[in-house]
Amino acid sequence: MKILLVEDEVRIAELIVRGFETAGHQVSHSLDGESAIERLAADRYDIMILDLMLPGIDGIDVLREVRAAKLETAVIILSAKAELGHRLEGFELGADDYVPKPFYLEELVARAQVVAARRSYAPANNKAIQVGGLTLDLLKRSVHWDTGSVVLTPRELDLLAMFMRSPGHIFSRQQLLREVWNIGFDPNTNVVDVCLQRLKRKIDFVSLPSGVSIESIRGVGYRLRLRLADD
Repeated sequence: MKILLVEDEVRIAELIVRGFETAGHQVSHSLDGESAIERLAADRYDIMILDLMLPGIDGIDVLREVRAAKLETAVIILSAKAELGHRLEGFELGADDYVPKPFYLEELVARAQVVAARRSYAPANNKAIQVGGLTLDLLKRSVHWDTGSVVLTPRELDLLAMFMRSPGHIFSRQQLLREVWNIGFDPNTNVVDVCLQRLKRKIDFVSLPSGVSIESIRGVGYRLRLRLADD
């Protein structure tokens, strides 16, 4: 993997660079958000490992810039801001994973490899998925129908891809946490519900022309519903 590390603490950065290079990956290092944005504009990276508390432009603004530019770079937030609210904000803005400090280097490397594998799996096997009048373009990371389109965050795309590969199947919150976020069940997190509500708003916008909607089954989970002509 080609990795951009954005970390202003030199000692931590040196540890991370050494760990990823030992695992066979190429790492570039930026000490601040401004230089990170310049690097992203000039070159392509598979993953950016992003601290939030940076001098000048903070990590949240860097993430906003990355997603606004529709870059394909996966983003793993690595931050001492470990509260649930900070994690949810990161995911809502399009982070692929969130690792709190202090951290285990081996876990960070493993999580980066999982994120990279998840990002590369879908396009390699199928460039587009179609259900009803709705098409999910895995390369452009967008959803389109006859008369329009919407752009998805990486997490929204992973969720919708799961639903569209098994229309009508009901997925529990635990399944979605495990398959999309790669974490076990956490009764204190509503990250699935927050992301799904955001995705549902986008899909509901096209539900009439596409015939597809995301439906909540109380106490059970969520499914993708294909509306029949006589519904």
